[in-house]
Amino acid sequence: MSKQRPIPAVRKFMSAAPHTIGVDQTMEHAHQMMRKFKIRHLPVLSAERLVGLVSDGDLHLVETLRDVDPKKILVEEAMSDQVYSVHPDTPLDEVVKEMARHKYGSAIIVDNHHVVGVFTTVDACQAFAEMLHTHLV
Repeated sequence: MSKQRPIPAVRKFMSAAPHTIGVDQTMEHAHQMMRKFKIRHLPVLSAERLVGLVSDGDLHLVETLRDVDPKKILVEEAMSDQVYSVHPDTPLDEVVKEMARHKYGSAIIVDNHHVVGVFTTVDACQAFAEMLHTHLV
C-alpha cells in the first residue's frame, strides 16, 4: 500500500525574486528586459504594488496596432490588470488547476502585498517532471 504524500506549496516550484517592471516604463524597456533575462512575463508594479502583468504576447499584440511606437507607449497600455495571484503557501494542485481552467500562462506569487515569485507553465512542467520521477521510482 503506497503512502500518499502531501501536495507541495507553489513556493517549492516558483521562480523566486522575479524581475518586475514599473507601470510607467516603456514597452521597449519591457522587451529589453524579457530578452535579457529570457522571460515572457513581467509583473507590473506601481509604488511597489502589483497592478498588472505584461507578457511578450501582450506587447506584440499592441505593437501590431497602427501608430504604436514602443519607445513612447507605456507598459500600462499593454498590460492586463486582471492578474492571477496567489500566496506562496497555496497548494500546487490549486494553482495548476486554476491556470489550466483559465489558460493562464503564469501565476504571480504575492506575500504581504509584495511580489515574491512567478510560477509559469514552464515551472509547472518542471514540477510535473519532478513529481513523476519521485512518485514513480
